[in-house]
Amino acid sequence: LILFACNSSETKTNNSALDSSIKNNDWQLLFDGKTTAGWHTYGKDSAGKAWKAEDSTLHLDASVKNGWQTKDGGDIVTNNEYENFDLRLEWKISEGGNSGIMFYVQEDTSKYQYPWSTGPEMQVCDNEKNEDGKIDKARAGDLYDLVASSSQKFVKPAGQWNRIEIISDKGKLDFYMNGEHVLSTTLWNDAWKNLIANTKFKTMPGFGTFKKGKIALQDHGADVWYRNIKIKKL
Repeated sequence: LILFACNSSETKTNNSALDSSIKNNDWQLLFDGKTTAGWHTYGKDSAGKAWKAEDSTLHLDASVKNGWQTKDGGDIVTNNEYENFDLRLEWKISEGGNSGIMFYVQEDTSKYQYPWSTGPEMQVCDNEKNEDGKIDKARAGDLYDLVASSSQKFVKPAGQWNRIEIISDKGKLDFYMNGEHVLSTTLWNDAWKNLIANTKFKTMPGFGTFKKGKIALQDHGADVWYRNIKIKKL
């Protein structure tokens, strides 16, 4: 496996060059660096205005709250669904902030109120100043509430970019943080079902059961930035 590399000090992306590289290697850009095209707020037709494409980043401006989330924000999901995939992106969280990257999300609002009702999550948070950063299986890079990772050795603090990779291929799930392999588990088998049965997700019958779905970025009421978001179908 060859992990992608990038200069974390960069704030701009050469989108035309990246487009060419991605096309040649079967990668698909999920964020064009300029618009929220390809994304929409869960259960709606377009992305909320609090999600802003600026400086080649997808930024959730959480300055105006709506309960525990953001006014005109909400969790955003991809327009398309993915089955076996390699997802790569970079994230940066605000001080004390919390967010997440979910996958296999089912957008059926008649059954599921939130993306996390169905989609497992790689946690995004400030381990130093967010309460989840003190909880096993809830730290940055963990498979939230299910499996702890070794990301704590490699994750960068609030305000700095972290690059991650999520590979899900025929039930085998692997997480990478800043180029380091930090988690591996198997989806959908009996051990997976037992994991879910010992978490808050046990009350959500659809959680972790789907083998195809959307990618989601979470609005947890904190400023968060994402960039260089791309995916390859496996």
